[in-house]
Amino acid sequence: MSLADWPHLFVAGDPGSPVIVALHGTGGTEHDGVALAREIAPGFAVLAPRGRVSEQGMNRWFRRLAEGVFDVDDVEARADELAAFVTDAVAEYDLAGRMLVVAGFSNGANMALATAIRHPRVLRRAIGFSGMYPFADRTPTDSLAGLEVLLLNGRDDPMAPRASVDRLHTVLTGLGADSTREERAGGHGISAAELGTAREWLAAHA
Repeated sequence: MSLADWPHLFVAGDPGSPVIVALHGTGGTEHDGVALAREIAPGFAVLAPRGRVSEQGMNRWFRRLAEGVFDVDDVEARADELAAFVTDAVAEYDLAGRMLVVAGFSNGANMALATAIRHPRVLRRAIGFSGMYPFADRTPTDSLAGLEVLLLNGRDDPMAPRASVDRLHTVLTGLGADSTREERAGGHGISAAELGTAREWLAAHA
């Protein structure tokens, strides 16, 4: 699949700036990805693709079998496709040597995390807003040393259960990733405080 076949937006940002690969939530578009990137990284370049799975007319990143039950084969295949897309975009937009950070909300967070875990040499930094463990009963085995992750979740989120986030954090740290986890009161969503935390984390990791 060529880069032109994947709907996306690219915003150049400041010369030489890091690049946010921004992934929208269920029902969103690449414009939502750009909006998220602008909240957490003003001045960074933005690469915002659109999820290519449709569920009842809503854009998603991968198929699910039921609410909270992911088609893990599809998760893995779509993560591999996204990593290839990012690699092609780096060449197309002359981004070689610039720091890449993948960030997403909800379904986009799950895709961001899955892609970073499967392809840590492509995406070495990831931010997940209201994300969860994306691989069901499968556990990766390859080292994630050098991968840096920020997990931001509501403590009472029925769409990203705390037990799943616990497992995500445990798997990441167990495989050598630098995983920072912060919880807030409440459920699914993104708070103003979390946007601030993401900005601070990016400043420290850029």
